[in-house]
Amino acid sequence: MSKIELIATASFGLEAVVKREIENLGYRILKSENAKITYLADERGIVRSNLHLRCADRVLVKMAEFKAEESEELFQQTKAVAWEEWIPPEGKFTVNCTTVKSRLRSESACQKTVKKAVVERLSSVYGMDKLPETGAEYTIKLTLLKDQATLTIDTTGPVGLHKRSYRVKTVEAPIKETLAAALVQLSFWKSGRLLVDPFCGSGTIAIEAAMYERHIAPGLNRSFASQGWDNIIDPELWKEEKKKAFEMIDYDREVRILASDIDGQAVAAARENAEEAGVDDCIEFSRADFTKIEIQEPYSVIICNPPYGERIGDRKSLKSIYLHMKELMEKDETLSLYMITSDKDAAGVIGQRQPDRKRKLYNGRIETCYYQYYGSRPPKPGEEAENSAE
Repeated sequence: MSKIELIATASFGLEAVVKREIENLGYRILKSENAKITYLADERGIVRSNLHLRCADRVLVKMAEFKAEESEELFQQTKAVAWEEWIPPEGKFTVNCTTVKSRLRSESACQKTVKKAVVERLSSVYGMDKLPETGAEYTIKLTLLKDQATLTIDTTGPVGLHKRSYRVKTVEAPIKETLAAALVQLSFWKSGRLLVDPFCGSGTIAIEAAMYERHIAPGLNRSFASQGWDNIIDPELWKEEKKKAFEMIDYDREVRILASDIDGQAVAAARENAEEAGVDDCIEFSRADFTKIEIQEPYSVIICNPPYGERIGDRKSLKSIYLHMKELMEKDETLSLYMITSDKDAAGVIGQRQPDRKRKLYNGRIETCYYQYYGSRPPKPGEEAENSAE
């Protein structure tokens, strides 16, 4: 098969992170826009994208894009697409639809139109009066935005990429794995510096950070819809890419993470999840009240998701959390703080110093801000020796 246009969908605000991940896999970006990145790949690219993308939600095959203001126009344009190149005679296919600011407003009507067009196309090509639909799953997605139709096939499956398979225990209002991975990548933390998450919940930020630094592919221990597409992707490709992913894991890399929470049940859940992810050896879990925590090691990095929105117990306790953050940074100018919250008053309470950077991100449907306070950077290798010689 020739080159394939793929679309990686992402939460608003994470497009640049996902774009960088795709480029690091070696694929050329064609277009980056709100919540999706279009890029050029091949069959192997479908496999690699699903296995390795940490911050994307799904990987879709772009089948067609056209203007559709009327039902007949949608039908004819859909029928003209070469669905037989992807869906075999026995393939099972469902249609999902989203329509925004378009003349074709009924999602159910659009679904039926697309389904009928694909059935007619495949029935004609395969010479069958009735398609059995007993084989592998191919989910077709129609997105209509301002009368512009985009048709895709979902390679990921019913469960999005945020499901890593390590979350055996959860807590109330957990942060999405893809967002947690993005928070780590948007920080300056890397192995060699201590990472602290004092509101660890079920451990997602700490686990995603450890997996990132040890090069553990996030999709290594789960399955995808496209694994059943033997007509498109040789099963050997999956074996090859999974073997390469296992060989990339660096268990010798020194990663040091402190993760704590005031809730003992959350800490127990986080510990179990870290064990399932295979990174419990580099994360030290403890039950602790953040307002009593002291961070002794210079150049440490805090990445955290403190209580907010419906998770806020009371305003007074939240203010004490912010004031302790301020105290910690005033005591140690090398300390870096990265905090995601929907609380618009957070920066004002933390102190006179404005954040070095702010990013608007979404935790599910909640609009949040990712506040970034940069501590002084650690010396580069050789700098410390030079300074001491002086």
